[in-house]
Amino acid sequence: LQTRLQAGQGYGNTLNCVLTVYRNESVAGFFKGMSFPLASIAVYSSVVFGVFSNTQRLLSQLRHGDPARAPALADVALASVVAGFVSVGIGSPVDLVKIRLQMQTQPYIKANIKLQPTVPGFPVYRGPIHCFRTVLKKEGIAGMYRGAGAMLLRDVPGYCLYFIPYTFFCGWITPDGCISPNPSSVWLAGGVAGVISWGTATPMDVVKSRLQADGVYLNKYKGTLDCILQSYQNEGLKVFFRGITVNAVRGFPVSSAMFLGYELSLKAMKRDQTETNP
Repeated sequence: LQTRLQAGQGYGNTLNCVLTVYRNESVAGFFKGMSFPLASIAVYSSVVFGVFSNTQRLLSQLRHGDPARAPALADVALASVVAGFVSVGIGSPVDLVKIRLQMQTQPYIKANIKLQPTVPGFPVYRGPIHCFRTVLKKEGIAGMYRGAGAMLLRDVPGYCLYFIPYTFFCGWITPDGCISPNPSSVWLAGGVAGVISWGTATPMDVVKSRLQADGVYLNKYKGTLDCILQSYQNEGLKVFFRGITVNAVRGFPVSSAMFLGYELSLKAMKRDQTETNP
């Protein structure tokens, strides 16, 4: 729904998008492009959270000589920025394949570029592997990272507004005297952080989605700035908030689960280390 609302045409609102997708593509339409992100989400999340955690530990070691010391707000912010940069390197090709698969049967608006497009309404790619190989063959490595600039502008501030609110709310909710937050505190703080992060990241998420969907038939945008200007000129400021409801609603459960898994995994590993090295 997010991709269709942001990069598609003819969807008035979220409910209209749901009904249109179901009417035209049945239930299967809601799961297009799912396999590639599903296969890579474990690696993506572990790398991003691992980079964030290890950067925090490194900064605590450099500043205080103790990697286990609670990080300062500036350290959390810097670790979030590093995690944002890393996320683009891993996530950009995955997002591109997902969006191309989701948008390949959608109507398109002709660009002022003389190319012979594939007929709209008919699938261009047979699946995620075929999509990956086709884009790589036709557009090269640069094609796989189309929209990476917009993703960078989304993820760097987005992860700052992901990890910093989580750290703040976790500390605020956790009772005094507790060594670590309990699962309910982690769940709630993670969900709130997800809503804040995705809500504020939506404008650049729209730009990223449009850039990555561009190229299925014709190349309409020359780059991030051109996409922003064209979108604003054609649809006004409101275009940059397309899909914000879907992002916010999705952000709470997804982020809750991510942070809960992260904290429980850390606890389990620390417990195993204690038992192994008494």
